[in-house]
Amino acid sequence: MQLNVNGQSHELDVEPEMPLLWVLRDELGITGPKYGCGMGLCGACTVHMDGVAIRSCLTPAGQVQGKVTTIEGLGNPAELHFVQQAWVEHQVAQCGYCQSGQIMTAAALLASKPAPTDAEIDAAMSGNLCRCGTYPRIREAVKAASKALVGGAK
Repeated sequence: MQLNVNGQSHELDVEPEMPLLWVLRDELGITGPKYGCGMGLCGACTVHMDGVAIRSCLTPAGQVQGKVTTIEGLGNPAELHFVQQAWVEHQVAQCGYCQSGQIMTAAALLASKPAPTDAEIDAAMSGNLCRCGTYPRIREAVKAASKALVGGAK
C-alpha cells in the first residue's frame, strides 16, 4: 500500500483495515496524532486528508485516498503555521496531549472558513476534548489565527 504523508511517499506492507493512526505511529514513527479514545470522539488523533480533518483512529489505511498531513507536516519549529503560532501566543496548551488534534481541527476550519464566528468556532472545535479545559484560550487562539490568515500570514 502506498501512502503520501507530510509530502513524502511511503510504501507500506500493512493490512488495509489497520487504522491510519497505527500506521502513522507504529509504521512511520509519526507521533503527533495521539490515541485518545479509539472511537473518534475525542479528536486527539485528528489529521488532514487533502485538507479535511479526519479521525485517524477510525480511518482504515486501505481507505486513505489522497495526501495525509499530520501536525508534523503543518509547520515546524523554525516556521510555525499561523495556527501553531496563535497557540503559542495564547498559551493554549497545558498538558498538551490534545493539542495536535485541536490545532489540526482549527487549521481545517480556517482553511474552509477564514473568518468564522464564535459559534462556528465552537461548533467546529466541539468534537475535540481538552481535559485541562483550555476552551476559552482555544477559541481566542482560533480567532487570532483567523486574523493572521485574513491579514496575509502563512
